[in-house]
Amino acid sequence: MERVTGGAELPQRYRGGVAALGNFDGFHAGHQAVVGRARDLARARGVPALVVSFDPHPARLFRADSAPFALTRIDQRLDLFEAFGIDAGVMLPFTRELAALTAPEFVAEWLVRRLGVSGVVTGDDFTFGKGRSGTVGELAALGAAQGFTAEVVAPVADAFGTISSTRIRALLGSGNPAAATELLTRPYTIRAEVEHGAKLGRQLGFPTANQRLGDYLRPAYGVYAVLARLPDGSVVKGVANLGIRPMLTPPVELLETWLLDWSGDLYGATLDVALIAYLRPEMALPDLDALKVQVMADAAAARVALL
Repeated sequence: MERVTGGAELPQRYRGGVAALGNFDGFHAGHQAVVGRARDLARARGVPALVVSFDPHPARLFRADSAPFALTRIDQRLDLFEAFGIDAGVMLPFTRELAALTAPEFVAEWLVRRLGVSGVVTGDDFTFGKGRSGTVGELAALGAAQGFTAEVVAPVADAFGTISSTRIRALLGSGNPAAATELLTRPYTIRAEVEHGAKLGRQLGFPTANQRLGDYLRPAYGVYAVLARLPDGSVVKGVANLGIRPMLTPPVELLETWLLDWSGDLYGATLDVALIAYLRPEMALPDLDALKVQVMADAAAARVALL
């Protein structure tokens, strides 16, 4: 899949494509319906299938001090688009200049001049242009005038309502990664570089891969059964503590994963850690001996959860 970022020009061979247009943070079942329709329509027309999204998320530009909320990194999202059969993923640089464009200006500048789309597919809640003034109805009218089609895909719902990133964030925040997995269609996965830590776990017999959370949403602090994908593509079972390590000072927010039945050096490597099951809240213990006993119990519980 072609990856077009930073405002780079779309290669000529991808012009005339059908584009799924939206933020798609999380790329959950509802987002997949939009992208899948764009892909299928492109295949029927014999043109490229595109996803056009934004980096950073518009909310991050206008509320820079808001709490982290991302469900995917940009590279993860592009990987997911590629696995879904998309030909080119385009991340538009969401700057104040882009945000200041009116709805007609955005269509003329980006969809027509820069991308040359023949069709656009969105969700029914998609808005665009200065002050989010552009609606899906206006997009259809502008498309008709500019020579491209515009379709809207209805929300995807389950027994509890519309599937949305908001629901997924709430489930993760309440310590329910299994329910979040159902909506995402895959486990919530944190991708980050492995850093050197205090090496306390190594001293106690359970070395951990330490990763900072960056812009990711903070799930409930606690201990999780996880699956880690290593740089070589292999998947290893693990048990992870996500939180601030209340027994250590100063507190540092980390995801610390003990890879079970595996040994090796991962420092500097990028690791994907999928949260499978929530085992218990993070807690302070009386001493290091108690910590060691608890971690061994957590590892046993993780093995059961990962059967």
